[in-house]
Amino acid sequence: MPQQSNKQKLFASKGIKSTKQRNMVFDILEEFETPVSVEQIHLKLSEVDSTVNMSTVYRILEVFVNKGLVLKTNIMGTNSAGFILNRLEHKHQLVCLKCNKIVPINKCPLNKLEQLMREETDFEIMGHKLEVFGYCPDCKERDK
Repeated sequence: MPQQSNKQKLFASKGIKSTKQRNMVFDILEEFETPVSVEQIHLKLSEVDSTVNMSTVYRILEVFVNKGLVLKTNIMGTNSAGFILNRLEHKHQLVCLKCNKIVPINKCPLNKLEQLMREETDFEIMGHKLEVFGYCPDCKERDK
């Protein structure tokens, strides 16, 4: 019996059937460090397999989100959702509302607030995500 790849093991651990199309979508998501739209995924996927339709990509992403493999977020300035692999990293970021540039915030500003919330509510906090929206220096300069 052939040995399972890390991706196949990950899928199996989440109860996801490994299919050609799911593998391709996952591979595409691995290429991106920032959220990507369904349209971008479909476009990239159609370069390899033109038979995959948009609704299939939506269904695959829905499975990935429901199983915790992928995080769904809003792409600011659009009405579309963005998808990014859940790499279980503790990340915070600044997001430009004009060009969608993403700048990581290296120091977590929420640790003390999280501790305070834990003490006040007895809530077991498992993690958090912070996105701050505004305009990057380049976009601010162009608008002057």
